[in-house]
Amino acid sequence: MLIDVKPLANTLTEKINEKINSLGITPKLAAVTYKPDNSTVSYLKSQQKIAKKFNIDYEILELNSPESIFNVLNELSNDMHTHGIFLTHPLPEIDEMEALNSISPSKDVEGRHPYNLGMLIYGKEIFAPCTAEAVVKILEEIIEITGKNVVIIGRSSTVGKPLSIMLLRKDRSATVTVCHTRTKNLEVLTKNADIVVAAAGKANLVTKDMIKENSIVIDVGINVIDNKIVGDVSNDVSEIASVTPVPGGVGKITTLLLMGHVVKAAEIIHKNLNK
Repeated sequence: MLIDVKPLANTLTEKINEKINSLGITPKLAAVTYKPDNSTVSYLKSQQKIAKKFNIDYEILELNSPESIFNVLNELSNDMHTHGIFLTHPLPEIDEMEALNSISPSKDVEGRHPYNLGMLIYGKEIFAPCTAEAVVKILEEIIEITGKNVVIIGRSSTVGKPLSIMLLRKDRSATVTVCHTRTKNLEVLTKNADIVVAAAGKANLVTKDMIKENSIVIDVGINVIDNKIVGDVSNDVSEIASVTPVPGGVGKITTLLLMGHVVKAAEIIHKNLNK
């Protein structure tokens, strides 16, 4: 069975529109990129369309040198008319950690700044990584997470690691196992999981024989096979488990949460300016 994320998407959309209407200002998101590949360009165009629907001012800044990246990030961080900063990755020729540190944590709407990632340890999800947060939101809509055995496949700083911390938060209290491409006997772990999150970036990594019946499988993977977008989970898994679709699943919620973070950042900045 495929998990329908449309009700959650509708709820998030309504909340974003309500907040924007009460703000009294137009939120602005600046996307900064350097030598973007085709998938990055496509993603930025998709972001731009969503931002337009919410009447969020959206600007793409494609820069031509590593030095200009740091200059622009500093300028945007100090610009009170810019509320959110989105830095594309990977960044060729650039130290990504150094670049992220150039962004004000209060404008880090993607939740990748070391400050915002560090706050997750203390249960403070000021700006959590959007994809990890999307997984949590979807799960909270369909199941009681407390006490569930969760296996996460993937250990990235944007999904696997932060998601494990978020699921361990006391009000969620899942039992979490983080796996990766070097995990031995992966199927033994996934077969006993109530929830499996596939975020390894490998097409058809999770197969039907690795999943127990009536479990929940969240497919975070984005892979291109024969010019089609597919996830990390094979199609036949949905015959025995509830699975999020790709596309139209986690990615859809992720983009909405990013826009919600922009509005949240605008709200905080606007309040601070009017104190």
